[in-house]
Amino acid sequence: MLPDQDRTVDHLAHRLRVPLLRLDGHDADAKRGEIARRFHETFSLYERLFEHLAEPAAWYEKAITLRHPLIFYFGHTATFYVNKLQVAGLITERVNPTLEAIFAVGVDEMSWDDLDTHDIAWPAVGEVRAYRARVRALVDEQIRTMPLVLPIAMESPWWAILMGMEHENIHLETSSVLIRQLPLARVRPVAEFTAAFAAGPAPPNALLPVAGGLVSAGKDRDNPLYGWDNEYGRHRVALHDFAAGRQLVSNGEFRAFVEARGYGESCWWSPEGERWREFAKAHHPTFWVEEAGAWKLRLLATERPMPWNWPVEVNCHEAQAFCAWQSAQTGRTLRLPSEDEWRRLRDVSGVADSDQWGEAPANIGLAYGASPCAVDRFRHGDFYDVIGNVWQWTTTPIYPYEGFAVHPYYDDFSVPTFDQQHNLMKGGSFISLGHETQIEARYAFRRHFFQHAGFRYVESSNQLPEVPPYETDTAVSQYLEFHYGAEYFGVANFPAAVARLAISAMQGRPMRRVLDLGCAVGRASFELARAFTNVTGLDFSARFIQAGTELRASGRYAYTLPVEGEIVSHQSVDLHELGLAGHTKAVEFFQADACNLKPHYRGYDLVVAANLIDRLYRPRRFLEDIGARIEKGGLLVLTSPYTWLTEHTAREEWLGGFKKNGETWTTLEALRDILGGEFRLLADSPFDLPFVIRETARKFQHTIAQVTVWERR
Repeated sequence: MLPDQDRTVDHLAHRLRVPLLRLDGHDADAKRGEIARRFHETFSLYERLFEHLAEPAAWYEKAITLRHPLIFYFGHTATFYVNKLQVAGLITERVNPTLEAIFAVGVDEMSWDDLDTHDIAWPAVGEVRAYRARVRALVDEQIRTMPLVLPIAMESPWWAILMGMEHENIHLETSSVLIRQLPLARVRPVAEFTAAFAAGPAPPNALLPVAGGLVSAGKDRDNPLYGWDNEYGRHRVALHDFAAGRQLVSNGEFRAFVEARGYGESCWWSPEGERWREFAKAHHPTFWVEEAGAWKLRLLATERPMPWNWPVEVNCHEAQAFCAWQSAQTGRTLRLPSEDEWRRLRDVSGVADSDQWGEAPANIGLAYGASPCAVDRFRHGDFYDVIGNVWQWTTTPIYPYEGFAVHPYYDDFSVPTFDQQHNLMKGGSFISLGHETQIEARYAFRRHFFQHAGFRYVESSNQLPEVPPYETDTAVSQYLEFHYGAEYFGVANFPAAVARLAISAMQGRPMRRVLDLGCAVGRASFELARAFTNVTGLDFSARFIQAGTELRASGRYAYTLPVEGEIVSHQSVDLHELGLAGHTKAVEFFQADACNLKPHYRGYDLVVAANLIDRLYRPRRFLEDIGARIEKGGLLVLTSPYTWLTEHTAREEWLGGFKKNGETWTTLEALRDILGGEFRLLADSPFDLPFVIRETARKFQHTIAQVTVWERR
């Protein structure tokens, strides 16, 4: 350690800025107080991060084209609390439906150019601050008043509070990256987030042996620490001996690749990496700044002369390209470690899990400052920075462990990433807090994304794990078959039939823009594109949207169907065979909440909501809002079997199917009552439309939906 490093860090407490929370104990009142402190610490720290924004324009300028401006992320974490409290049944009313429609859905784009670019009327910063204050008070009240039983289990409504806290920790980190990517003139230093380490020359790296052994990973449900659903289950693998870099690749070590013009030679890059390199026009790491023939490093709100002994921060493509180049220079076969190899390295390093820490054993959790540090500053056994400093890219796409189950409060946290497009990062960074510091943490990002992330290389004969596409998402497979599979018992394909009847009803009317609400995996959207210029498909499920987006991009999608017991059959969708491949460019898919749509979803000639209203948590709100989104003379097509269930819709929100004033009250009567002022029910409706959903080879659901067609007055 350099002498001036001692002087710059010894005034700090060296503890995680927000200590890790255990979920067990014997004193519920004490635990309630601890949760309250952690909540307010996390909530306040996140708000103080945004003090880096030096002028109003900084809130509304996109740091990169692939992400929202920072005003979105300032409001998003608060909206997440509201959404999860509602899902957990702890609240029934939203805090601010307008803001929550704007801030509901973040970004994990399918490629590097498909962020929803609709103009959004972003609210004023003061309005969002006031909204956050209301959400803070709401969550605080829940913490003070909810019954608390220890240990806190995954099924507990308290999990929604914990989920919100850990979600905010994630966005503390990702928002700090965006601040780092803003123009320097837009930001200002904040004392709490200053760099605390000095620079120096890059130390030489070397490969050191790592003894093979059994890697055992995965959480049990009684683990006393919070976890995201992808960590639960069982994973066991035996590894052979391998060698790993003693330290992370430093800026100085990476410099040779830059100076050898490695960014200009496609031979070092994977096909996907080459596409990204050409798109980004990258010539060096994104946080490197060249000025007057010298290199500087961009930090949160400052630039400093290049610290060559700090870890280089790159995306996965750049890390893989360096490994390929370095292999050619050294004559050794180097690559990124697998997740299992990183875990083995951590096991042999002897670093305890973060709930056992007093002083932080690494540059992690803002314990030493808000920047990376020298790659030989924190020693862990024979190696350095096994955890902390910067995240470490692995070569492993994230996948579910055996026994994986989706958590119902956040059913699209993990599953959309099981697509072989998201690689795991391990170890945490200087700003990682809470759950991110745990040994079992599994975070994955698209390979072109930037985080505070670097890498070490390994030389290994271990077989890389085979990560097959995730094919056990029963709901997605069932809907793919429902939308694109065989017809059963002579019943016509339902989504195609809905599209045909909607197009028929539109004859003589403009057919420009159509909104397909509850589009699921997209068959009706593609069918509507036969007649409409622009089709927007929206669904609450990111998993469904992902399937539709993949079909739009490639025209194909593989899935499995249960046959009997553990026997499955392999199926595939091919839009060419269905005559739909020529219409995909007219279709776009986005995740959205039908009960709280963003303002820009309006101006449609047709809105289709097939089998949707009896699955909404606020169907009346949806129906009262939808008229403003349809042009006069345009149509609203509703289909539903009116299967009202409390698991989807609270009893008091049902539209029909009960006694009202002693008389039978049907959903059709409710539709007439709610829509009658703005709409006219066309004379040829209602009518029935059957559909069949296959569950197994010998079990099917045969259901009758009622169709109503409404003209906007």
